[in-house]
Amino acid sequence: MTDISHDGADGHITALGSSVASDLFQILRDGRPRTRTELSAMTGLARSTVALRIDALMKLGLVGPVGDAVSTGGRPSSQFAIAASGRVVLGVDVGASHVRIAVSDLTGRLQAEASEPVQVAQGPEAVLSWVSTAGLDLLAQLGRSQDDVLAIGIGLPGPVEYSTGRPINPPIMPGWDRFDVPGWFHDSWPVPVLVDNDVNIMALGERELSWPDVDHLMFVKVATGIGSGVISGGILQRGAQGTAGDIGHVYVARGADVPCKCGNRGCLEALASGPALARDLREMGLTAETGQDVVELVKHGNIDAIQAVRQAGRDIGEVLNTCVSLINPSVIVIGGSAAQVGEHLIAGVREIVYTRSMPLATEHLQITQSKAGADAAVLGACMLAIHHALSPANIEEMVVGAPSLTKV
Repeated sequence: MTDISHDGADGHITALGSSVASDLFQILRDGRPRTRTELSAMTGLARSTVALRIDALMKLGLVGPVGDAVSTGGRPSSQFAIAASGRVVLGVDVGASHVRIAVSDLTGRLQAEASEPVQVAQGPEAVLSWVSTAGLDLLAQLGRSQDDVLAIGIGLPGPVEYSTGRPINPPIMPGWDRFDVPGWFHDSWPVPVLVDNDVNIMALGERELSWPDVDHLMFVKVATGIGSGVISGGILQRGAQGTAGDIGHVYVARGADVPCKCGNRGCLEALASGPALARDLREMGLTAETGQDVVELVKHGNIDAIQAVRQAGRDIGEVLNTCVSLINPSVIVIGGSAAQVGEHLIAGVREIVYTRSMPLATEHLQITQSKAGADAAVLGACMLAIHHALSPANIEEMVVGAPSLTKV
């Protein structure tokens, strides 16, 4: 690794020199305390260079001392680790009829949160105004300021063009189409704002809380709609246009004549979503207006509702069977409001996937209910912000851009 570099007699750090700080920080992100000597040995850098970069990271609130190492004779060496609570991020979960916001430290541990029954159909200004005000209130409760915030992550209940943070033709979000969400925050919150669809952030949250060592995971949300978040090789996969994982509009032969709100027929969502199940049960003479009504019928042991949910699981399994062959996940997590019916839905999924997929692909495959539950989305939004804020490129930019850190 290249040692520290200067761009001339004034001694300003170049991008090459600042990358040293970024490399050191990425090592310390695992939370394990290390001494300057250990970091020097790991990187091949001079101990004096390590000391300068550690000092720079400490001034940014990203690294801090955590005590002394065991002495081997002489004065014990100081140890350093990531300062989890030195800076914070905001995570926002916008649902069809609710908004939830949380402040987390740099490890994803939630420090404060608030929620409100806000209808997304009120439009972006109304929803985001509540988010901005609630964020300031939470920071004040924690004795924090906006200067402590590194980034904001937001999940929206519709398709999002991740590169711009703009919702694209979201079916349940009137007034949001191509709205510049990051731009709306620009003047009042001068930090990066990352926006993604809700199921992607749920996948991030579920993995962080329940499956941190799993690099190949699918999170399937079954609620008003059906979608999935795909993590492969430890990285969230969005695809070319951000629609990776949109399994709700995959054709299922059993529903060839069933119309879908997207304009096609036979979509998985038209057969197995909460509203679709409620429709089918109404046709049987049961009182079921919403997906939650279906959940309540199942919980009360209604046989028709249980059988309908089991069939919905089979339909979802038909689509996931192909996904298993394509991306070979280790874990498939079923979440969303319809997952409250638990094993009845998952049993249908397992029935198809385990019997129709290749044995090698399913030998160790786990298909299970979400463990993060309602926390998956807001935690995932925090992780979205953390992953961006603590990336090597952003750490480098922070070191270069901090006026007090440009001299060595």
